[in-house]
Amino acid sequence: MASRIKLWALGVVMLLLLLIASTSNAAISCSAVIKDLRPCVNYLVNGTGKPPSTCCAGASALASAAASSAEKKAACECIKSAAKNMNPKNDLAQALPSNCGIKLPVAISPNVDCSKYVILRKT
Repeated sequence: MASRIKLWALGVVMLLLLLIASTSNAAISCSAVIKDLRPCVNYLVNGTGKPPSTCCAGASALASAAASSAEKKAACECIKSAAKNMNPKNDLAQALPSNCGIKLPVAISPNVDCSKYVILRKT
């Protein structure tokens, strides 16, 4: 019962993130990031072992979509915000890229430092 409530609350939070996602200069939107990682939510919160193929497909799509520094930073901010609300298992979140056989450009963590994706320009 508590698990269902947690998943329901997470769904509401993700919907709110989609509705209030700020627009940015990045070509990737928060709604696209959430859509790609949605199949991973249950696995990251309650799972064990290897992630489902739908999760890996979404993570792979995100890895391909977040190519530039601006896109990586935007994806990072979305993931960080969602991770704060869903509280993923750290070991599963950290192992997700290797378990899916991909290189994810951003960490799935509520504590990730997204500033490392800032584009530095000479003045």
